[in-house]
Amino acid sequence: MSTSIFETPLPRSDLFLCSNSLLSQNYKLFDNSRSFGLKSLRPRCQKDGLLYPKPLNFGFCRVSRRKRKPNFVLNSVLSVDKELESDESVGLGRSREYDAIVIGSGIGGLVAATQLAVKGAKVLVLEKYLIPGGSSGYYERDGFTFDVGSSVMFGFSDKGNLNLITQALAAVGCKMEVIPDPSTVHFHLPSNLSVLVHREYNEFFSELTSKFPHEKEGIFKFYGECWKIFNALNSLELKSLEEPIYLFGQFFKKPMECLTLAYYLPQNAGDIARKFIKDPEVLSFIDAECFIVSTVNALKTPMINASMVLCDRHYGGINYPVGGVGGIAKSLAKGLVDQGSEIQYKANVKSIIVENGKAVGVRLANGNEIFAKNIISNATRWDTFGKLLKQDELPKEEENFQKLYIKAPSFLSIHLGVKSDVLPPDTDCHHFVLEDDWSNLEVPYGSIFLSIPTVLDSSLAPEGNHILHIFTTSSIEDWQGMSQKDYEKKKELVADEIISRLEKKLFPGLQSSIVLKEVGTPKTHRRYLARDSGTYGPMPQGTPKGLLGMPFNTTAIDGLYCVGDSCFPGQGVIAVAFSGVMCAHRVAADLGLEQKSPILDAALLRLLGWFRTLA
Repeated sequence: MSTSIFETPLPRSDLFLCSNSLLSQNYKLFDNSRSFGLKSLRPRCQKDGLLYPKPLNFGFCRVSRRKRKPNFVLNSVLSVDKELESDESVGLGRSREYDAIVIGSGIGGLVAATQLAVKGAKVLVLEKYLIPGGSSGYYERDGFTFDVGSSVMFGFSDKGNLNLITQALAAVGCKMEVIPDPSTVHFHLPSNLSVLVHREYNEFFSELTSKFPHEKEGIFKFYGECWKIFNALNSLELKSLEEPIYLFGQFFKKPMECLTLAYYLPQNAGDIARKFIKDPEVLSFIDAECFIVSTVNALKTPMINASMVLCDRHYGGINYPVGGVGGIAKSLAKGLVDQGSEIQYKANVKSIIVENGKAVGVRLANGNEIFAKNIISNATRWDTFGKLLKQDELPKEEENFQKLYIKAPSFLSIHLGVKSDVLPPDTDCHHFVLEDDWSNLEVPYGSIFLSIPTVLDSSLAPEGNHILHIFTTSSIEDWQGMSQKDYEKKKELVADEIISRLEKKLFPGLQSSIVLKEVGTPKTHRRYLARDSGTYGPMPQGTPKGLLGMPFNTTAIDGLYCVGDSCFPGQGVIAVAFSGVMCAHRVAADLGLEQKSPILDAALLRLLGWFRTLA
């Protein structure tokens, strides 16, 4: 029976590999029973690069004969570096107050934290799990390294202003080796429609228009609108849209680009497409394009979001980081520590402390309290305002947000290790499968997204094997109200159905080639990614007015900011990295590390709040 790594109880021998025989004068068992669960470990970075040991393989600390203070050496991904030292002061009161505490180490949270640290802020990141990254993390099983979330990586190019992952890493002195993907995704759609999205835009345009020659002009105009928006966005220095000095400065430097973005801000991709395209099959294809971006169809996908992804895949391209997506978060975490800030693992934040209307700290599951000048939540807004804040009533703006947006569905994720010979030698890395009926696009289990990262990086699997990473939308309600036995049985049944569909459509013999299978449900994502209902972000209840209704980083609670996919501009790697950059800039201004005008701030925030009421 298949289970997820996240749902498999770890035996104590896996958690602590040191035995009594190791407890000599040079070694003693690491005590993780107090404070954070990892006490208050702060990596002491070395300059000769990163060591990334295998996860969940830790347990002894070496005590120097020359020092009475132990240097903890954890052979695990608990540290992204080699050495950690105990810090008794953290969590013991206000004597050590941080400039900012970041709750969660997803990409948005880590980008915000590192950007602040580079500006001189003292930041503490608190991560519930054992490794950084959230849905951009990783895990290992039997020689396979699996990405927890998407393997389609934007923002890794070496040009423009939307290469936000490259910029975030460079800011803390890190650079990752990447492998360019010659394509973004291969669509397998109803009526045997097959479209490969090539890295080169002209090749993609030629392929798509060869399928629909009668819509060549309309296709050209729609994607032309996307490029207009992308080029405007890519020309701007990206910082907080809630900081007026930056905003006005950009407007005076690039007025036409700013006006272009303002014009498209309240518009959706489906409405723009319908201005130029009439063929329902082409419009359905654009729905599928947008579904990958936002898990909704084109009529509900903001045009700016669609344009970022549909153009950057050709401008900067999809580039896979060598060693897996988890390396991004590990590198950012190392960079954060290099800048003098800290990251704590197994630090489960249970509530945000508010005093006199201002967020001043956090309370951990073990009862410890840590204080900071500002609190940044990388949790979803539902988790932030529904669980971390203990308030009787939602702030008005959050109430409005939850009227406009609901939680997007979660995913059923299937990680497979398979024998290499089941895949044709020219197999593309990413596939989107919707076999029979366009109406099933948004139905749970209706469409399948598949990544095979070993096509690009064979080091992720043992020799002679490939990784298949399969996603399909699923709601948590579908997995509740059953016994553990029935739950496991259903996981096996649904996973086998999905695999059978891929076997029939793409890879004959797939089922018999499987050497390893791990299945995760929305309950898995909820538990280990700390996301309400396992959601991967907000989804509009009706037809939105573009991005008008999306909240920015500031909140109605003084000193509390949000970052991640339930903030402007929404879901996706570029989007959450952008959110992190914006949040860091706004917080830095409030800390006095960037220029600030209190009068202009107040006026702009009122104006932005009014704009959101128009949504």
